[in-house]
Amino acid sequence: MECSTRQEGKFMIVTLAGEVDLHYSPEARKQILAQLNDNNHVLVDLSGVEYIDSSGIASLVEGFQLARSKQLEFGLVGVSEAARQVLELAR
Repeated sequence: MECSTRQEGKFMIVTLAGEVDLHYSPEARKQILAQLNDNNHVLVDLSGVEYIDSSGIASLVEGFQLARSKQLEFGLVGVSEAARQVLELAR
């Protein structure tokens, strides 16, 4: 998995690419939560995700919940087909 961050307007963009699985999801979680703990609005770019499992989804849900508790904006952008299918199953 590749993970990078960049600022775009008022948002920090966390870009994930490759496989977001049990092995790599802790890094995704760390990056997402770090941005939110710095009180940044966050968008997670999933356009390069080839595979995501339940641990990756859990990292996204945890980010969403933290953003909500801190009244920050949080969203997903560029959701790949592979990620979309898992997200739809997880609701």
